[in-house]
Amino acid sequence: MDYLKAVILAIVEGVTEFLPISSTGHLILVQDRLALGESDFAKAFIVMIQFPAILSVVLYFWKELRPFGRDTDTKASLNLWLKTAFAFLPAAVLGVLLNDRIEALLDNSLTVAVALVIGGILLLAIEYRGLGGRLPSVAAIPFRSAFFIGCFQCLAMIPGVSRSAATIIGGMILGASRPAAAQFSFCLAIPTMAGAAALTLLKHGLAFSAREWALLALGGFVSFLVAYAVIAFLMTYIRRHTFILFGWYRILLGGLVLLFFYLL
Repeated sequence: MDYLKAVILAIVEGVTEFLPISSTGHLILVQDRLALGESDFAKAFIVMIQFPAILSVVLYFWKELRPFGRDTDTKASLNLWLKTAFAFLPAAVLGVLLNDRIEALLDNSLTVAVALVIGGILLLAIEYRGLGGRLPSVAAIPFRSAFFIGCFQCLAMIPGVSRSAATIIGGMILGASRPAAAQFSFCLAIPTMAGAAALTLLKHGLAFSAREWALLALGGFVSFLVAYAVIAFLMTYIRRHTFILFGWYRILLGGLVLLFFYLL
């Protein structure tokens, strides 16, 4: 991997991580086009550059996440952290048990394409049926619903499903408004992505060369900046618009992948 490829992958990660269009799916497709192969570093890079994207979530929602400080609602902040931890449990258990097996079986462009199309159809169905809206904020989401949103997140172990799409769809099915579902999805990304990055670092961290660490630093910096801009955009966008555009995008992209790579 060279520095230009690292920047391209980081931009793709930053743009797609928090949009309901599957960052893993896009990275697999881009990785195939960049001919990066199946090296351990290429796989580790894709996971590790997700960690700086977590920091963009913390920075953007710092006022809601910090438990102490001036003008801080400590009770609400601690409640949010507890819900996030509770929702993280299903992925923490099933991710350790099944993630490697699922990745080995399904980590390919065909799976990504099918998952993109199915996810797009679900987004359109939810929006056209007018689901969501009963719970206007994250504070209104009960712990039971938070846990089930975490169960929806486990579907994202299938490449192309999208962690953010799975949790946003789950949240809206359970009654959360678009902003509430999106914000909780972002907060749930903190332990989920941190855990994935930590596991990857334990597996490969000591084996990285100085050049590979430089690639990770560059990719992480780019993904942080892009992810922050995307979070700010999406939180503004969904206050006035639906997820229909993202649903159609998923269907179009998945259809094109199926057409050009598997049917022609």
